[in-house]
Amino acid sequence: MTKRRPDELERDIERALRPGTYVGHRERADFIEAVEAVKAKITPLILEDGGAARAIALLELFIAGCYEKAEEIDESGGGFGQFVSDLFCDWIRARQAAGADPNETVKSLYSWVKNDDYGYCNDLEKAAVAVLDRGGLRALERTARETADANGKDTYAHTQSIEVLKAIHVKRGDARAYHALCEGEEDLAPADCEKLAEMSLKRRKIEDALTWVERGLELEKKRTWSTRSAWRLPDLKREILKRLGRDEDALASAWEDYRRTPSIYSYEDLMKFAPKGERREWHQKALAALGDADLSSRIDLLVKTKEWDLLASIIESTSREELIALSHYTTEPAARGLTKAQPLPAAKLEVAMALRILEAKKSKYYDAALRNLEQARKALLKDGRAQEWETLATEIRTSHRRKSGFISGFERLAEGRPTREPSFAERARERWQKGTGGEGA
Repeated sequence: MTKRRPDELERDIERALRPGTYVGHRERADFIEAVEAVKAKITPLILEDGGAARAIALLELFIAGCYEKAEEIDESGGGFGQFVSDLFCDWIRARQAAGADPNETVKSLYSWVKNDDYGYCNDLEKAAVAVLDRGGLRALERTARETADANGKDTYAHTQSIEVLKAIHVKRGDARAYHALCEGEEDLAPADCEKLAEMSLKRRKIEDALTWVERGLELEKKRTWSTRSAWRLPDLKREILKRLGRDEDALASAWEDYRRTPSIYSYEDLMKFAPKGERREWHQKALAALGDADLSSRIDLLVKTKEWDLLASIIESTSREELIALSHYTTEPAARGLTKAQPLPAAKLEVAMALRILEAKKSKYYDAALRNLEQARKALLKDGRAQEWETLATEIRTSHRRKSGFISGFERLAEGRPTREPSFAERARERWQKGTGGEGA
Protein backbone atom coordinates (compact mmCIF):
# COMPACT_ATOMS: atom_id res chain seq x y z
CA MET A 1 0.00 0.00 0.00
CA THR A 2 1.43 3.38 -1.02
CA LYS A 3 1.77 5.82 1.85
CA ARG A 4 0.07 9.17 1.20
CA ARG A 5 2.54 11.97 0.72
CA PRO A 6 1.83 14.79 3.21
CA ASP A 7 0.60 18.07 1.78
CA GLU A 8 3.30 20.73 2.19
CA LEU A 9 0.73 23.01 3.80
CA GLU A 10 0.08 20.35 6.44
CA ARG A 11 3.68 20.85 7.59
CA ASP A 12 3.10 24.61 7.64
CA ILE A 13 0.03 24.11 9.83
CA GLU A 14 1.97 21.95 12.28
CA ARG A 15 4.91 24.35 12.43
CA ALA A 16 2.59 27.33 13.03
CA LEU A 17 0.62 25.55 15.78
CA ARG A 18 3.84 24.50 17.55
CA PRO A 19 2.35 21.41 19.26
CA GLY A 20 3.82 20.72 22.69
CA THR A 21 4.85 24.36 23.24
CA TYR A 22 2.86 26.62 25.54
CA VAL A 23 2.00 30.06 24.12
CA GLY A 24 1.79 32.71 26.84
CA HIS A 25 0.15 36.11 26.54
CA ARG A 26 3.42 37.75 25.46
CA GLU A 27 3.92 35.32 22.58
CA ARG A 28 0.24 35.19 21.60
CA ALA A 29 0.33 38.03 19.06
CA ASP A 30 3.25 36.46 17.16
CA PHE A 31 1.53 33.06 17.32
CA ILE A 32 -1.73 34.43 15.89
CA GLU A 33 0.22 36.18 13.15
CA ALA A 34 1.91 32.88 12.24
CA VAL A 35 -1.33 30.86 12.00
CA GLU A 36 -2.99 33.70 10.06
CA ALA A 37 -0.13 33.55 7.55
CA VAL A 38 -0.78 29.84 6.96
CA LYS A 39 -4.52 30.42 6.60
CA ALA A 40 -3.73 33.06 3.98
CA LYS A 41 -2.01 30.35 1.93
CA ILE A 42 -5.03 28.02 2.13
CA THR A 43 -7.98 30.32 1.38
CA PRO A 44 -6.94 31.11 -2.24
CA LEU A 45 -7.24 27.38 -3.00
CA ILE A 46 -11.03 27.65 -2.59
CA LEU A 47 -11.37 29.56 -5.86
CA GLU A 48 -8.81 27.52 -7.82
CA ASP A 49 -9.95 24.80 -10.24
CA GLY A 50 -9.92 21.61 -8.23
CA GLY A 51 -8.50 23.40 -5.19
CA ALA A 52 -11.63 23.37 -3.01
CA ALA A 53 -11.26 19.71 -2.02
CA ARG A 54 -7.67 20.32 -0.95
CA ALA A 55 -8.76 23.39 1.00
CA ILE A 56 -11.46 21.36 2.81
CA ALA A 57 -8.95 18.75 3.95
CA LEU A 58 -6.44 21.36 5.10
CA LEU A 59 -9.03 23.45 6.92
CA GLU A 60 -10.41 20.39 8.72
CA LEU A 61 -6.88 19.51 9.80
CA PHE A 62 -6.28 23.09 10.88
CA ILE A 63 -9.51 23.29 12.92
CA ALA A 64 -8.87 19.99 14.66
CA GLY A 65 -5.28 21.06 15.28
CA CYS A 66 -6.45 24.25 16.95
CA TYR A 67 -8.52 22.20 19.37
CA GLU A 68 -5.43 20.07 20.05
CA LYS A 69 -3.63 23.34 20.84
CA ALA A 70 -6.38 24.68 23.12
CA GLU A 71 -4.68 23.59 26.36
CA GLU A 72 -1.36 25.09 25.25
CA ILE A 73 -2.31 28.74 24.75
CA ASP A 74 -3.24 31.67 26.96
CA GLU A 75 -6.60 32.59 25.43
CA SER A 76 -7.43 35.49 27.77
CA GLY A 77 -7.50 37.89 24.80
CA GLY A 78 -9.93 35.82 22.72
CA GLY A 79 -7.96 36.20 19.49
CA PHE A 80 -7.41 32.49 18.96
CA GLY A 81 -11.13 31.73 19.31
CA GLN A 82 -11.92 34.29 16.62
CA PHE A 83 -9.28 32.71 14.40
CA VAL A 84 -10.92 29.28 14.78
CA SER A 85 -14.33 30.78 13.94
CA ASP A 86 -12.80 32.28 10.78
CA LEU A 87 -11.41 28.86 9.85
CA PHE A 88 -14.90 27.37 10.11
CA CYS A 89 -16.27 30.08 7.81
CA ASP A 90 -13.53 29.34 5.26
CA TRP A 91 -14.36 25.64 5.59
CA ILE A 92 -18.00 26.43 4.71
CA ARG A 93 -16.89 28.43 1.65
CA ALA A 94 -14.67 25.56 0.54
CA ARG A 95 -17.46 22.97 0.87
CA GLN A 96 -19.81 25.21 -1.11
CA ALA A 97 -17.18 25.66 -3.83
CA ALA A 98 -16.76 21.87 -3.96
CA GLY A 99 -20.54 21.33 -4.29
CA ALA A 100 -20.82 19.48 -0.97
CA ASP A 101 -24.21 18.64 0.53
CA PRO A 102 -25.33 21.71 2.55
CA ASN A 103 -27.27 19.50 4.96
CA GLU A 104 -24.08 17.62 5.81
CA THR A 105 -22.24 20.93 6.21
CA VAL A 106 -24.81 22.22 8.69
CA LYS A 107 -24.99 18.88 10.50
CA SER A 108 -21.22 18.87 10.97
CA LEU A 109 -21.28 22.51 12.08
CA TYR A 110 -23.88 21.81 14.76
CA SER A 111 -21.90 18.81 15.94
CA TRP A 112 -18.87 21.03 16.55
CA VAL A 113 -21.04 23.60 18.36
CA LYS A 114 -22.52 20.90 20.59
CA ASN A 115 -19.14 19.37 21.49
CA ASP A 116 -17.17 22.60 21.84
CA ASP A 117 -15.40 22.60 25.22
CA TYR A 118 -13.40 25.79 24.64
CA GLY A 119 -15.95 28.34 23.43
CA TYR A 120 -14.43 28.60 19.95
CA CYS A 121 -17.85 27.96 18.39
CA ASN A 122 -19.78 30.55 20.37
CA ASP A 123 -22.22 32.19 17.93
CA LEU A 124 -20.67 30.17 15.09
CA GLU A 125 -24.10 29.51 13.56
CA LYS A 126 -24.70 33.30 13.30
CA ALA A 127 -21.25 33.78 11.78
CA ALA A 128 -22.07 31.03 9.27
CA VAL A 129 -25.12 32.96 8.06
CA ALA A 130 -22.82 35.55 6.48
CA VAL A 131 -21.06 32.98 4.25
CA LEU A 132 -23.72 30.36 3.52
CA ASP A 133 -25.32 30.33 0.07
CA ARG A 134 -29.06 29.88 -0.50
CA GLY A 135 -28.97 26.12 -0.14
CA GLY A 136 -26.89 26.39 3.01
CA LEU A 137 -29.24 28.97 4.50
CA ARG A 138 -32.22 26.69 3.88
CA ALA A 139 -30.42 23.82 5.60
CA LEU A 140 -29.43 26.01 8.53
CA GLU A 141 -32.97 27.39 8.82
CA ARG A 142 -34.43 23.87 9.02
CA THR A 143 -31.95 22.81 11.67
CA ALA A 144 -32.43 26.00 13.71
CA ARG A 145 -36.23 25.59 13.64
CA GLU A 146 -35.96 21.95 14.69
CA THR A 147 -33.61 22.89 17.53
CA ALA A 148 -35.87 25.74 18.68
CA ASP A 149 -38.97 23.50 18.64
CA ALA A 150 -37.16 20.70 20.50
CA ASN A 151 -36.16 22.96 23.41
CA GLY A 152 -38.16 25.05 25.84
CA LYS A 153 -38.36 28.82 25.40
CA ASP A 154 -36.26 29.45 28.49
CA THR A 155 -33.35 27.32 27.30
CA TYR A 156 -30.15 28.61 25.73
CA ALA A 157 -30.56 26.27 22.74
CA HIS A 158 -33.98 27.74 21.94
CA THR A 159 -32.86 31.35 22.35
CA GLN A 160 -29.73 30.79 20.26
CA SER A 161 -31.75 29.13 17.50
CA ILE A 162 -34.17 32.06 17.40
CA GLU A 163 -31.21 34.44 17.04
CA VAL A 164 -29.89 32.32 14.16
CA LEU A 165 -33.29 32.48 12.43
CA LYS A 166 -33.33 36.26 12.89
CA ALA A 167 -29.87 36.52 11.32
CA ILE A 168 -31.09 34.48 8.33
CA HIS A 169 -34.10 36.77 7.85
CA VAL A 170 -31.84 39.82 8.02
CA LYS A 171 -29.54 38.40 5.35
CA ARG A 172 -32.53 37.75 3.11
CA GLY A 173 -34.00 41.17 3.90
CA ASP A 174 -37.25 39.49 4.92
CA ALA A 175 -38.79 41.92 7.41
CA ARG A 176 -42.16 40.14 7.35
CA ALA A 177 -40.64 36.80 8.40
CA TYR A 178 -38.52 38.53 11.06
CA HIS A 179 -41.59 40.25 12.53
CA ALA A 180 -43.63 37.05 12.43
CA LEU A 181 -40.86 35.26 14.33
CA CYS A 182 -40.88 37.94 17.05
CA GLU A 183 -44.68 37.74 17.29
CA GLY A 184 -44.52 33.97 17.55
CA GLU A 185 -42.06 34.28 20.41
CA GLU A 186 -44.10 37.11 21.97
CA ASP A 187 -40.80 38.89 22.33
CA LEU A 188 -39.95 42.14 20.58
CA ALA A 189 -36.92 44.15 21.76
CA PRO A 190 -35.49 47.51 20.65
CA ALA A 191 -32.72 45.66 18.79
CA ASP A 192 -35.39 43.86 16.78
CA CYS A 193 -37.06 47.16 15.90
CA GLU A 194 -33.71 48.51 14.74
CA LYS A 195 -33.22 45.53 12.40
CA LEU A 196 -36.77 45.82 11.09
CA ALA A 197 -36.26 49.53 10.43
CA GLU A 198 -33.01 48.89 8.58
CA MET A 199 -34.62 46.20 6.42
CA SER A 200 -37.52 48.51 5.65
CA LEU A 201 -35.11 51.25 4.60
CA LYS A 202 -33.29 48.92 2.22
CA ARG A 203 -36.62 48.19 0.55
CA ARG A 204 -37.36 51.95 0.47
CA LYS A 205 -40.32 51.57 2.83
CA ILE A 206 -39.38 54.71 4.70
CA GLU A 207 -42.65 55.21 6.60
CA ASP A 208 -42.47 51.60 7.83
CA ALA A 209 -38.90 52.24 8.95
CA LEU A 210 -39.99 55.27 10.97
CA THR A 211 -42.78 53.26 12.59
CA TRP A 212 -40.31 50.61 13.72
CA VAL A 213 -37.85 53.19 15.04
CA GLU A 214 -40.53 54.92 17.10
CA ARG A 215 -41.74 51.59 18.44
CA GLY A 216 -38.17 50.69 19.43
CA LEU A 217 -37.71 54.02 21.22
CA GLU A 218 -40.92 53.44 23.17
CA LEU A 219 -39.69 49.98 24.20
CA GLU A 220 -36.37 51.49 25.36
CA LYS A 221 -38.27 53.64 27.86
CA LYS A 222 -40.07 50.69 29.42
CA ARG A 223 -37.12 48.80 30.89
CA THR A 224 -33.39 48.03 30.68
CA TRP A 225 -32.72 45.72 27.76
CA SER A 226 -29.05 44.90 28.36
CA THR A 227 -27.65 43.29 25.19
CA ARG A 228 -30.95 43.80 23.34
CA SER A 229 -30.90 47.56 23.52
CA ALA A 230 -30.44 49.58 20.30
CA TRP A 231 -28.21 52.63 20.58
CA ARG A 232 -28.62 53.54 16.88
CA LEU A 233 -32.36 54.17 17.05
CA PRO A 234 -32.16 57.95 17.69
CA ASP A 235 -29.66 58.43 14.85
CA LEU A 236 -31.74 56.25 12.58
CA LYS A 237 -34.85 58.28 13.37
CA ARG A 238 -33.15 61.52 12.38
CA GLU A 239 -31.81 60.03 9.16
CA ILE A 240 -35.31 58.87 8.26
CA LEU A 241 -36.86 62.23 9.11
CA LYS A 242 -34.34 63.97 6.86
CA ARG A 243 -35.11 61.57 4.02
CA LEU A 244 -38.78 62.41 4.47
CA GLY A 245 -37.96 66.10 4.16
CA ARG A 246 -38.74 66.75 7.83
CA ASP A 247 -35.50 68.61 8.56
CA GLU A 248 -36.94 70.63 11.44
CA ASP A 249 -38.16 67.48 13.17
CA ALA A 250 -34.72 65.89 12.73
CA LEU A 251 -33.07 68.96 14.27
CA ALA A 252 -35.56 69.02 17.15
CA SER A 253 -34.80 65.36 17.84
CA ALA A 254 -31.04 66.01 17.84
CA TRP A 255 -31.48 68.97 20.21
CA GLU A 256 -33.63 66.90 22.54
CA ASP A 257 -30.95 64.18 22.71
CA TYR A 258 -28.20 66.74 23.27
CA ARG A 259 -30.06 68.42 26.13
CA ARG A 260 -30.70 65.05 27.73
CA THR A 261 -27.06 63.88 27.48
CA PRO A 262 -24.61 66.58 26.34
CA SER A 263 -21.46 65.00 24.90
CA ILE A 264 -19.14 65.15 21.91
CA TYR A 265 -21.31 62.61 20.11
CA SER A 266 -24.67 64.32 20.67
CA TYR A 267 -23.04 67.68 19.82
CA GLU A 268 -21.71 66.36 16.50
CA ASP A 269 -25.14 64.95 15.72
CA LEU A 270 -26.74 68.30 16.53
CA MET A 271 -24.32 70.15 14.24
CA LYS A 272 -24.98 67.63 11.47
CA PHE A 273 -28.67 68.57 11.39
CA ALA A 274 -28.28 72.29 12.13
CA PRO A 275 -28.71 74.47 9.00
CA LYS A 276 -25.37 75.81 7.75
CA GLY A 277 -26.29 79.44 8.33
CA GLU A 278 -27.42 78.75 11.90
CA ARG A 279 -24.59 76.55 13.18
CA ARG A 280 -22.91 79.30 15.19
CA GLU A 281 -26.22 80.01 16.91
CA TRP A 282 -26.75 76.32 17.67
CA HIS A 283 -23.16 76.06 18.90
CA GLN A 284 -23.83 78.81 21.44
CA LYS A 285 -27.07 77.11 22.51
CA ALA A 286 -25.14 73.89 23.00
CA LEU A 287 -22.55 75.63 25.18
CA ALA A 288 -25.30 77.22 27.26
CA ALA A 289 -26.84 73.79 27.88
CA LEU A 290 -23.51 72.15 28.68
CA GLY A 291 -23.86 72.71 32.42
CA ASP A 292 -26.09 69.65 32.69
CA ALA A 293 -23.29 67.36 31.52
CA ASP A 294 -20.83 65.58 33.79
CA LEU A 295 -17.38 67.14 34.19
CA SER A 296 -15.62 64.73 31.84
CA SER A 297 -18.15 65.31 29.04
CA ARG A 298 -17.91 69.08 29.45
CA ILE A 299 -14.13 69.06 29.22
CA ASP A 300 -14.11 66.67 26.24
CA LEU A 301 -16.58 68.83 24.31
CA LEU A 302 -14.77 72.08 25.03
CA VAL A 303 -11.49 70.56 23.88
CA LYS A 304 -13.20 69.32 20.73
CA THR A 305 -14.66 72.77 19.98
CA LYS A 306 -11.48 74.63 21.14
CA GLU A 307 -13.38 76.80 23.58
CA TRP A 308 -10.23 77.40 25.62
CA ASP A 309 -11.43 80.37 27.70
CA LEU A 310 -14.56 78.56 28.83
CA LEU A 311 -12.54 75.42 29.51
CA ALA A 312 -10.03 77.42 31.57
CA SER A 313 -12.80 78.86 33.74
CA ILE A 314 -14.18 75.37 34.39
CA ILE A 315 -10.74 74.03 35.36
CA GLU A 316 -10.13 76.99 37.67
CA SER A 317 -13.46 76.43 39.46
CA THR A 318 -13.01 72.68 39.82
CA SER A 319 -11.32 71.18 42.86
CA ARG A 320 -8.08 69.28 42.49
CA GLU A 321 -9.76 66.15 43.86
CA GLU A 322 -12.38 66.23 41.10
CA LEU A 323 -9.66 66.63 38.45
CA ILE A 324 -7.61 63.78 39.91
CA ALA A 325 -10.65 61.52 39.53
CA LEU A 326 -10.78 62.14 35.76
CA SER A 327 -9.18 59.87 33.19
CA HIS A 328 -5.93 60.90 31.51
CA TYR A 329 -7.86 60.54 28.23
CA THR A 330 -9.80 63.63 29.32
CA THR A 331 -7.20 65.70 31.20
CA GLU A 332 -4.21 65.20 28.91
CA PRO A 333 -5.76 66.71 25.72
CA ALA A 334 -7.19 69.53 27.84
CA ALA A 335 -3.80 70.36 29.37
CA ARG A 336 -2.12 70.23 25.96
CA GLY A 337 -4.70 72.56 24.45
CA LEU A 338 -4.50 75.07 27.30
CA THR A 339 -0.70 75.20 27.62
CA LYS A 340 -0.06 78.28 25.47
CA ALA A 341 -3.13 80.44 25.98
CA GLN A 342 -4.02 79.45 29.56
CA PRO A 343 -0.85 78.05 31.24
CA LEU A 344 -2.11 78.17 34.85
CA PRO A 345 -5.24 76.02 34.30
CA ALA A 346 -3.00 73.74 32.24
CA ALA A 347 -0.61 73.52 35.20
CA LYS A 348 -3.51 72.60 37.48
CA LEU A 349 -4.35 69.72 35.15
CA GLU A 350 -0.70 68.62 34.99
CA VAL A 351 -0.59 68.46 38.80
CA ALA A 352 -3.85 66.49 38.88
CA MET A 353 -2.48 63.97 36.35
CA ALA A 354 0.73 63.53 38.36
CA LEU A 355 -1.12 63.04 41.65
CA ARG A 356 -3.50 60.58 40.03
CA ILE A 357 -0.50 58.41 39.11
CA LEU A 358 1.10 58.77 42.54
CA GLU A 359 -2.08 58.05 44.49
CA ALA A 360 -2.71 54.96 42.38
CA LYS A 361 0.92 53.84 43.00
CA LYS A 362 1.44 53.20 39.29
CA SER A 363 5.22 53.02 39.45
CA LYS A 364 5.70 52.35 35.75
CA TYR A 365 4.20 55.81 35.06
CA TYR A 366 6.34 57.75 37.55
CA ASP A 367 8.37 59.22 34.68
CA ALA A 368 5.12 60.60 33.22
CA ALA A 369 4.20 62.07 36.62
CA LEU A 370 7.57 63.82 36.77
CA ARG A 371 7.03 65.27 33.30
CA ASN A 372 3.61 66.54 34.39
CA LEU A 373 5.11 68.21 37.47
CA GLU A 374 7.94 69.68 35.43
CA GLN A 375 5.40 71.38 33.15
CA ALA A 376 3.45 72.64 36.17
CA ARG A 377 6.60 73.98 37.84
CA LYS A 378 7.62 75.93 34.71
CA ALA A 379 4.19 77.54 34.43
CA LEU A 380 4.00 78.47 38.12
CA LEU A 381 7.51 79.94 38.30
CA LYS A 382 7.01 81.87 35.08
CA ASP A 383 3.87 83.45 36.56
CA GLY A 384 5.70 84.39 39.76
CA ARG A 385 4.04 81.72 41.87
CA ALA A 386 7.16 80.22 43.44
CA GLN A 387 5.47 79.97 46.84
CA GLU A 388 2.59 77.98 45.35
CA TRP A 389 5.14 75.56 43.85
CA GLU A 390 7.00 75.25 47.17
CA THR A 391 3.75 74.46 48.97
CA LEU A 392 2.94 71.78 46.41
CA ALA A 393 6.48 70.35 46.60
CA THR A 394 6.23 70.08 50.40
CA GLU A 395 2.88 68.35 50.08
CA ILE A 396 4.30 65.84 47.59
CA ARG A 397 7.36 65.13 49.78
CA THR A 398 5.14 64.52 52.79
CA SER A 399 2.61 62.28 51.05
CA HIS A 400 4.88 60.35 48.67
CA ARG A 401 8.30 60.23 50.32
CA ARG A 402 8.24 56.42 50.47
CA LYS A 403 7.96 56.09 46.69
CA SER A 404 11.69 55.68 46.07
CA GLY A 405 11.26 55.24 42.33
CA PHE A 406 9.71 58.69 42.18
CA ILE A 407 11.11 60.86 44.95
CA SER A 408 14.74 60.99 43.79
CA GLY A 409 13.66 62.29 40.40
CA PHE A 410 11.28 64.71 42.07
CA GLU A 411 14.06 66.20 44.24
CA ARG A 412 16.14 66.82 41.13
CA LEU A 413 13.09 68.46 39.52
CA ALA A 414 12.48 70.63 42.59
CA GLU A 415 16.07 71.88 42.35
CA GLY A 416 15.66 72.70 38.67
CA ARG A 417 17.83 69.79 37.52
CA PRO A 418 16.90 67.04 35.02
CA THR A 419 14.55 64.50 36.60
CA ARG A 420 17.00 61.62 35.99
CA GLU A 421 20.73 61.21 35.84
CA PRO A 422 22.02 61.36 32.26
CA SER A 423 23.16 58.04 30.77
CA PHE A 424 26.76 57.32 29.85
CA ALA A 425 26.00 57.93 26.16
CA GLU A 426 24.31 61.26 26.96
CA ARG A 427 27.24 62.38 29.10
CA ALA A 428 29.70 61.37 26.39
CA ARG A 429 27.80 63.23 23.68
CA GLU A 430 27.63 66.33 25.85
CA ARG A 431 31.36 66.17 26.48
CA TRP A 432 32.05 65.75 22.76
CA GLN A 433 29.93 68.79 22.00
CA LYS A 434 31.96 70.77 24.49
CA GLY A 435 35.04 69.77 22.51
CA THR A 436 36.89 68.05 25.32
CA GLY A 437 36.20 64.38 24.77
CA GLY A 438 38.24 63.14 21.79
CA GLU A 439 41.19 63.51 19.49
CA GLY A 440 39.39 66.17 17.49
CA ALA A 441 38.94 68.42 20.54
